[in-house]
Amino acid sequence: MTPISVAFLPLTDSAVLIAAKAMGFAEAEGIDLGLVRDTSWANVRDRLVYGQVQAAHMLAPLAIAVTLGLSQHPAAIAAPFKLGVNGNALTLSSELAAALDPVPRSRILDPTATAHDFAAAIGLHRRKPVIGIVHRFSSHAIMLRYWLGFAGVNPDRDVTLRVLPPSLMVEALHAGEIDGFIAGEPWSSVAVAEGLGEIVAIGANIWQRGVEKVLALRQDWMEANPETVDRLLRALDRAAAWCDDPANRPALAELLSQPHHIGQPAEIITQALSGQLPIARGEEPIESPDFLLFHREAANFPWRSQALWIYSQFVRWGLAKADASAEAAAANVFRSDIYRRALAGGPTPMPGASMKLEGALRAPLAVGSDRGTLTLGPDRFFDGRIFDPAEIHDYIAGFEPTR
Repeated sequence: MTPISVAFLPLTDSAVLIAAKAMGFAEAEGIDLGLVRDTSWANVRDRLVYGQVQAAHMLAPLAIAVTLGLSQHPAAIAAPFKLGVNGNALTLSSELAAALDPVPRSRILDPTATAHDFAAAIGLHRRKPVIGIVHRFSSHAIMLRYWLGFAGVNPDRDVTLRVLPPSLMVEALHAGEIDGFIAGEPWSSVAVAEGLGEIVAIGANIWQRGVEKVLALRQDWMEANPETVDRLLRALDRAAAWCDDPANRPALAELLSQPHHIGQPAEIITQALSGQLPIARGEEPIESPDFLLFHREAANFPWRSQALWIYSQFVRWGLAKADASAEAAAANVFRSDIYRRALAGGPTPMPGASMKLEGALRAPLAVGSDRGTLTLGPDRFFDGRIFDPAEIHDYIAGFEPTR
């Protein structure tokens, strides 16, 4: 058995890693998978960079930021496998949410109107709204910036973004230290269940197939251990398929609810798994069947175009400078070549390309793959923009400056 240690945070989208160990998929590939539970993304990053673990459950933008030296000294990170798609939500305190559309359901269904409502509510709130984010370089924070920027809100001036570990968001909201937060599940569901806040936007309605967490490896370790990496990815592929099967949701929710995993009630965790989320106490759940995808529709495939979209947002918001070498390095974090190598000959269909137009699909589309046909789901951005990875400069220039 080959020992591999993986750092993770207690989030619903750690499910693939947890299932790989608990359901025997890793063992079947000759891997002794050790899960190291941590409290913050900075800790997870450091454990990986400094060799305490061989792999990590990591925010996709953080993997790119570390590679570019934006988060610390540069360290080449590779992401050959995505651990899921979507799965986050923006929750506001009941006080701040009351300034938006009075019908909670309408807020979720119309992210365009809700963004404008939020912009109007800023000046009426008792203070500059303080919104919790899990890391400066998180998919959640990037998505929040994208959404607020649409309504003319400058997230670096008009609101205060405060970094907190996901598991401390609910406590901070209860204490009045923040007015809302954007984080992965189950923490928004916990806040709603405790009557502390209301979900006003979900990531799946801002970018329908938004990139979230990845399996992160140090590039040097990945290159030195190709056979081990391939076995690990095969185990995760089987685990992801198991997690995505509706028949396995009760067992998965129970597994994730264990104290050494997420440590929250199974019924709360089930909400994200089923796409049935109560958005405010006393309200009927909304139905979002694509709230969190684990395997279907090439959910695990590391599209290099998605890495470049993240890079475009870094440049747009002044988090990174436009640079040809940095652009190339960002694209190379998502290792579709390693994914293809590891899963070659297996049952999972793979796209024939490594890049695509992001945001161009309005409906499911059958595309060519190495095993016949693969259906990709709609990946629309809520504002209708399309990202062409070959035209990054023009894409960034197309955004109007925030006021």
